[in-house]
Amino acid sequence: MNTHESSHLDEVRSLIDQLSRYQRAYYVDNQPLVSDTEYDRLFDRLQDLESRYPSLRFPDSPTQRVGSDLDATFPEVQHTIPVLSLDKVYADSELLSWIERTETKVSRDLGIVIEEKIDGISIVLYYEEGYLVRAVTRGNGTIGNDVTANVKTIASVPLHLSEPVTVAVRGEVYLPKDKFETLNSLMEVPYANPRNLAAGTIRRIKSSEVAKVPLQIFVYEGFWDGETEIKDHLSILSKLVHYGFRVNPNFGYFTKSAERAKAQLKEANLDGIGGSYEDIANYIQHHTNRRSSLGYEIDGLVAKVNELEVRIQLGYTAHHPRWAMAYKFESPQAQTTLLSIDLQVGRTGRVTPVARVKPVKVAGSTISNITLHNQDYINMLELAIGDVVEISRRGDVIPAVERVIEKNEDSEGVYTMDPFCPVCGTGLVQKGAHTFCPNPQCPAQVRGRIEFFISKGGMDIDNFGPETAAVLIEQGVLQDIPDIYRIDYRKVLGELSGFGEKKILLLEKGVEESKKRSFTQVLISLGIPELGKKGAQILIESGLDSMEKLLDVAKRQDVERLTSIKQIGEKSAKLYIDALNDPAMLERIAALASFGLAMEEKEDAHALVNESFSGQVWCVTGSFEHFNPRSKAMDEVLKRGGRTVSAVTSKTTHLLAGSGGGSKLKKAQEIGITIVDEPTFLAMLDKGEKKQEEIQGEFSF
Repeated sequence: MNTHESSHLDEVRSLIDQLSRYQRAYYVDNQPLVSDTEYDRLFDRLQDLESRYPSLRFPDSPTQRVGSDLDATFPEVQHTIPVLSLDKVYADSELLSWIERTETKVSRDLGIVIEEKIDGISIVLYYEEGYLVRAVTRGNGTIGNDVTANVKTIASVPLHLSEPVTVAVRGEVYLPKDKFETLNSLMEVPYANPRNLAAGTIRRIKSSEVAKVPLQIFVYEGFWDGETEIKDHLSILSKLVHYGFRVNPNFGYFTKSAERAKAQLKEANLDGIGGSYEDIANYIQHHTNRRSSLGYEIDGLVAKVNELEVRIQLGYTAHHPRWAMAYKFESPQAQTTLLSIDLQVGRTGRVTPVARVKPVKVAGSTISNITLHNQDYINMLELAIGDVVEISRRGDVIPAVERVIEKNEDSEGVYTMDPFCPVCGTGLVQKGAHTFCPNPQCPAQVRGRIEFFISKGGMDIDNFGPETAAVLIEQGVLQDIPDIYRIDYRKVLGELSGFGEKKILLLEKGVEESKKRSFTQVLISLGIPELGKKGAQILIESGLDSMEKLLDVAKRQDVERLTSIKQIGEKSAKLYIDALNDPAMLERIAALASFGLAMEEKEDAHALVNESFSGQVWCVTGSFEHFNPRSKAMDEVLKRGGRTVSAVTSKTTHLLAGSGGGSKLKKAQEIGITIVDEPTFLAMLDKGEKKQEEIQGEFSF
């Protein structure tokens, strides 16, 4: 350390101490001590000194929380403490029976601590001489992944403790509910719950990205290296608070005597609720009732023996400690075993892993196949073949693997996708979080493009389903989208079983009618990555209302023209341009134009029928008799001056609910949104048209 560095040492240490104290007050105690402006001034000064004098960059500096842009790996690390699962019960009577059995085993009265079971990511924080040296995921309970750089970005994780101790601290990293709602609305693939988004965040390869997500932590266990005066769990919690950790204050402590429980809480300087065993049932009911009002997700409670010497006496099984029991608010929707993972190739070449699970009933349906999205999602779950998993049906519709319940200890580790396309054998490439087959002639991609084009979400060609497409592909006459308009269906299908004259006639009629579809529908049906109905409408409304104009933008690589349009980012703009410059796409577009498909939007395509829905914001759920696909119903809303959204929020005014409405319907009922069924909706459309006719009649001469 040179003279200049030495002269600034005291200032740097002072800034670190000040900023650390302010961070704890803000993130842990929820009592800010200074203004944001003052905090930023001190932080900028510390960053400046550290950049000028690298030897003054200490491991406990608050600047470590901003993260790095360097890619990080997550090496496997052996845990030095037991990181096991918990045994479970689902009724307060079962929990009380467990307490009684436990007391009988040790022949003494016990204190029982009951804490909220945070629905987050289990993390072990390892400190040496008071400094955070490692943060490790639970993994399989024996080996986890080192995610230290990412965990350091969490402001409520102390980088330096108030005492120079060597200790391992267990905690749960979570994302507050309000932050989840905001962040999830921006996701390409939305997450089902805050836990999964937190888990995905903690495994990002750039800690600078993690720093942008407001993760939080509650800690609940400490394991000291060597002898310690700590004798019970209340003392552990008290000590962790003293060190600067966030400990969840919403816990209860119960003994045979409520007075004794309250006295022990006071002695430990903790604010939990004290009571007797007779109070436990009411305590559980209280937490069940207030669960939805919390700012974070919990999925149960955890009861623990308070006395550490009794914990040692009770010991562990291979799966869980005998001195703790989880009380779950409700049984998991289903548990099953992961049998295998297959890879499916979509129309854009995206390769999606699909879980094959032991068939199990969930909400009335038998589930055997579940989409896993990408390798990051698998890594987030730390999923291996043979694991016992909890599954759900999100929105009562889409099956999802939510978490691993029990690890397969004999597995080869977390599943890793094969590096070659399972259909054509081409080497796969990584684009962002997803994996792609780069071969556009891959049979799976060809079939996917065609099936999307003819589908209800595409050109909606009547009487032309995937089965018919498969037959035509097998016959070798349907090799790309334009072939749909080239094929002599009578000649190709006339002598095949299952294709009578009437069926062929309807197929020909459907193909011919599809030529009348709007340019918007043609544009969507081309399957340009990330260009759906909303994106197509945005492009057209911005003046790019013909294929000629779009191809000109693509040819000039005019990214700025696209990004100048609200709601189109640079990533999407580049995807559009790359797709429209692809030679195969250009050939496809030219062929479709030659068959008479719309290549520009007519002026009256989106003209208002009337403004009867003006000022209204509509969402849709379920299935309908007259609107298939249901997006057709939302088209009617737009034609009448309304707005449409994909999710129910406080700003939504109406929910159109068909049969099978799931979580959207439940949320709409909870927040008092007007719910409209299909007959009522049809009547509203009719009423609006009649009113418009009356207005026109008043001004006709």
